[in-house]
Amino acid sequence: MNDSFKKKLIGKDLLFGTIITLPSAEIVEIFCQAGLDWLFMDLEHSAMSIKDAQLLLQVAAPKIPCLIRVPSNDETWIKKALDIGVSGIIVPQVQTVEDAKRAVQLCKYPPEGLRSVGIARAQGYGEKFQEYISSANDEAAVIIQIEHIDAVKNIEKIIKVPGIDCLFVGPYDLSASMGKIGLTTDPDVQKAISKVKRHAEQDRIPLGIFGATPEAVKPYILSGYTLIAVGIDTMLIGKAAKEIMDSFKS
Repeated sequence: MNDSFKKKLIGKDLLFGTIITLPSAEIVEIFCQAGLDWLFMDLEHSAMSIKDAQLLLQVAAPKIPCLIRVPSNDETWIKKALDIGVSGIIVPQVQTVEDAKRAVQLCKYPPEGLRSVGIARAQGYGEKFQEYISSANDEAAVIIQIEHIDAVKNIEKIIKVPGIDCLFVGPYDLSASMGKIGLTTDPDVQKAISKVKRHAEQDRIPLGIFGATPEAVKPYILSGYTLIAVGIDTMLIGKAAKEIMDSFKS
């Protein structure tokens, strides 16, 4: 685990990453060489398994920290992701105070939470067991996704849940929950996002967001978002290939 990641996150350092959906060690190596600050390994919307994620983590973690977005707010997924040694967990579709409390509890060992105690890569396969469990609650970042209009309606209470280290806004799912799928710049969608930002600032909670392009995230960076995910591995590869072909066609 990269124990400086959470400090940077809470300190609101500007951190740039991208989303990984392909189980390719080579792609991860290339992104590490590109100078990214973190990687967003997506197990919610990709075909990757927890084993795939561990192999990628073994490539990336010595160089840059990795977060895993689990498929759901589920005990089995969260403990497996933490046990392979990630720097933090991104929990999707947190919509209520109860959802937020559950996410935090599943990421924390007792007595602070309900995380099951196992021996795996994170614990040095047993060699660093005591060292890991004594620091994991403090070092593993707990990031919840605000990506549904119900979450926006409940944001004032959600943000008061102890143990949340960052709110990560999901503009695409949020727009879909408002009947405006994909219209992330729609005034109503932007109004909802602004409400999340206002409450986050009041409680001094860091904010993160995803954008498909640098241009999409620049306004959020200027307004104070610090955990930034730009693009997806598949989109970046596709864009590069298209640019090559367009250059020949033109």
